[in-house]
Amino acid sequence: MPVKLHRCTVRWIKGPHPCWRVQHALDEAGIPYEVVTHPPLRGRRDDLEARTGQRKLPAIELEDGRVLREESSDLAARIRAGELRSA
Repeated sequence: MPVKLHRCTVRWIKGPHPCWRVQHALDEAGIPYEVVTHPPLRGRRDDLEARTGQRKLPAIELEDGRVLREESSDLAARIRAGELRSA
């Protein structure tokens, strides 16, 4: 099972958008992932809060079920450094 990228439904915004930044890092690293979308409004992210304790996106769910939620630039840097699998 690939990792799961939890991101918002706003896929047309590129560049500085946090969800796009992490998705782009996964693509660059060649890491297979499944996209799990969440509503763009934080008030509707109850399931995400149950998993991460927060309503912020993006988050990455690892193959063992652990969920990483960091600022997008930190998460992207972790992916690029090859630290995602050892997280």
